[in-house]
Amino acid sequence: MPKYVTVRVDCRATRRLWETAPLCPTRLTFGPMGVLEDKGRARLFYKYLSKVYDRINPFVWNEEMRDEALDRTGIEQGDRVLDVGCGTGFGTEGLLQHTNDVHGLDQSVHQLEKAWAKFGKTDRVNFYRGDAERLPFADDSFDHYWSSGSIEYWPNPVDALEEARRVTEPGGTVLMVGPDAPTNTLFGKLADAIMLFYDADEADRMFTEAGYTEFEHVIMQAHPGSPRAIVTVATVPRSVAESAVVAVPSLVTEPVS
Repeated sequence: MPKYVTVRVDCRATRRLWETAPLCPTRLTFGPMGVLEDKGRARLFYKYLSKVYDRINPFVWNEEMRDEALDRTGIEQGDRVLDVGCGTGFGTEGLLQHTNDVHGLDQSVHQLEKAWAKFGKTDRVNFYRGDAERLPFADDSFDHYWSSGSIEYWPNPVDALEEARRVTEPGGTVLMVGPDAPTNTLFGKLADAIMLFYDADEADRMFTEAGYTEFEHVIMQAHPGSPRAIVTVATVPRSVAESAVVAVPSLVTEPVS
């Protein structure tokens, strides 16, 4: 029996060039910002959450889910990988099982202190304090980009996705993990008042607006009744022309054994 079920949404580029008007700005598309999509509030929130984060996180995003997501990236030994919103290093730990060239970035000094205590002292990972929407790296600096549990706090997620595309080499993967939108209308409104929750359709709009043409979404859930995670794996376009085509999604349900 599968331990959880994933739903995969595949988006493949068509040959039709982008002919429609640009999409609406992110905040108009996704509604008002939640309380924790303010960077100052998010930093304060994580000042206290960092103390218990490693005990809480497995109930929402566990090792099995992380490792299944990592298997979709194609990361190989020697690849240079950026972990954005690395937090206390849960994703970082998984990345180190695939490559020894990992770089972690977070805006919370309290989260970074936890990650540094695990990996920085042994020089296994380089850590940076920075902003996902203004990455302090040159174009094409990394082979792959990973971010788990961070996008929900970004005021302008499309800007951050554009930055991810900029710093990742063409043909590399950008993997994003965020909270799947609740299906209950009342709970959905409450969730949106706190931070960004989004479904596959909204993810399509974000990634398309940020210039991606090939991506898939996978819904994961640690336990029945627990919050669902939406995992998107995108390929960085190899040319300007490639990023100008329209992505058309198809939905596939797939059990994970």
